[in-house]
Amino acid sequence: MNKNIRNIAIIAHVDHGKTTLVDSLFKQAGVFRQNQEVKERVMDSNDIERERGITILSKNTSINYKGTKINIIDTPGHADFGGEVERVLKMTDGVVLVVDSFEGVMPQTKFVIKKAIELDLAAVICLNKIDRDRARPDEVVDEVLDLFISLNASESYLDAPIVYASAKEGYASLDPNEKTENMEALLDTILEYIPAPVGDDTKPFKVLISTTDYSEYLGRIGIGKVESGVISNRDEAVIVNYNNPDKKEKIKVTSLYEFEGLERVEVDQAHAGSIVAISGVEGINIGDTLCSVKDIEPLPFVKISEPTLSMNFMVNDSPFAGREGEYVTSRHIRNRLYKEVQTDVSLRVEDTSSTDSFRVSGRGELHLSVLIENMRREGFEFAVSKPEVLMKKEDGKLLEPMEIVTIDVEENFVGIIIEKLGSRKAELTTMHNISPGYTRLVFKMPARGLVGYRQEFISDTKGTGIISSVFDSYEPYKGDIPKRQYGSLISFETGVATGYALSSAEKRGNLFISPQAQVYEGMVVGENPKGLDIEVNVCKRKQQTNIRSSSSDEAVKLSPPRLMSLEQMLEFIESDELVEITPKSLRVRKKILNTDLRYKSKK
Repeated sequence: MNKNIRNIAIIAHVDHGKTTLVDSLFKQAGVFRQNQEVKERVMDSNDIERERGITILSKNTSINYKGTKINIIDTPGHADFGGEVERVLKMTDGVVLVVDSFEGVMPQTKFVIKKAIELDLAAVICLNKIDRDRARPDEVVDEVLDLFISLNASESYLDAPIVYASAKEGYASLDPNEKTENMEALLDTILEYIPAPVGDDTKPFKVLISTTDYSEYLGRIGIGKVESGVISNRDEAVIVNYNNPDKKEKIKVTSLYEFEGLERVEVDQAHAGSIVAISGVEGINIGDTLCSVKDIEPLPFVKISEPTLSMNFMVNDSPFAGREGEYVTSRHIRNRLYKEVQTDVSLRVEDTSSTDSFRVSGRGELHLSVLIENMRREGFEFAVSKPEVLMKKEDGKLLEPMEIVTIDVEENFVGIIIEKLGSRKAELTTMHNISPGYTRLVFKMPARGLVGYRQEFISDTKGTGIISSVFDSYEPYKGDIPKRQYGSLISFETGVATGYALSSAEKRGNLFISPQAQVYEGMVVGENPKGLDIEVNVCKRKQQTNIRSSSSDEAVKLSPPRLMSLEQMLEFIESDELVEITPKSLRVRKKILNTDLRYKSKK
């Protein structure tokens, strides 16, 4: 047992304050200088993470406290990135379960603690945001204990210590009514209740790789826990895999690193229980075991939950193809997608019958849209189809993925939520007040019923509702769900949109474009509330004559166009439409651009 080390993961539902809690632990441990300027959520280093305010990739760090090194893994809280949480838990000996003291237990809280219980990891419960208005710590503690009982957790979980904290204010206490000056109560609890890692230094070394990274200078980097033995620089090693018995690659460890604060520090050797980063391991993937040549036996790796949503990534064939993107060919897109699979274990990529199209499956719309956003920022140009739910067939029955959806809304919005979700085959399982004026609704519904709903939900609740979902199980197909209510306004000419033409098109529905926008035949330029697809000419110019009339010089007045984000476009499109993705533009278009061919295909 390596008594001077603790390996923990911080797990929670999205927005319950994990990354902010890590900031407070850094300050407590003196990771930052007194006068150092520090960003909020310092662990969210990725641009998209900072823009969206969510954690997407799990990250390793460490602090030193009272002579003990605490290795900390900050994990994502969004259900779409659950695969990140599942695999990094193999590196830890315990978890800090963070729960919002107002929101309480949410779907992803249940998902992440269930994975920790399966691995029999010790737990510390941290009730965060204790200083929040309407905080209800006593009720939330009961909710957490009820959750443990429902998951058949052992008695050690029911006796888990409870710490009350405000990560934002930087304090933690063992009493909900006591405000302290620092985070010592949480750190002391971690040292006392989370066991030190167990491993035998005398045995040949074994390192289970739970995550990978890439550096321009070092190449591929494998990150994992030393399960046994002592690994040193320049050691000979063999890469093997529990699920792939044929894999056996000999390598040499070129550099060995441990985590110190926000840095990776090179070390000569690492003992059992340490979390290390190893470079010089080009062939290594998540789930591989790095073994000493004296004992070539792989360690088992957790089975990652299957994807539930898929879409096609294809070469862009619009008239504007190649104008803005640097990487536009099928070879570029294919290489980039297969490279992503090496670091994202919950993603699947398959070739299709067409050489220009690839089927990509993930855990949800956000999971896939983050991949799309990363690719467009790297200079890729391509098109994507409507997300489709992955069905299964068992004993001749068609099964579909079901989600548990939790919604917190003001009481006056409850009726419209139940009505809208009822039409999407949702079943209301529980409904109760969580505070005066606020109601929590829990539904069980098909995953396909959620596709395209979130934007509608924001409108229906005037932006005040909170919706979250987590995969539950596969169940028999629930029947057809009505299609979207809106039709598309489709341009039937290629050119530049004019204000004069848009003023006529606007009478048919809401526009997505402004005057002077470049359009092409088959591009969707707006939505029609009557549910029909209508072709419009948005490039028509006003004919100039030498005869003047009282109305001829009236200025054209247009409503502001509806500018949609990538997620909104993915929700909006139907099965005969695509989203065109370029580094500078996002456009909705029909799969068949030619008006006559599209008309014939419908026949």
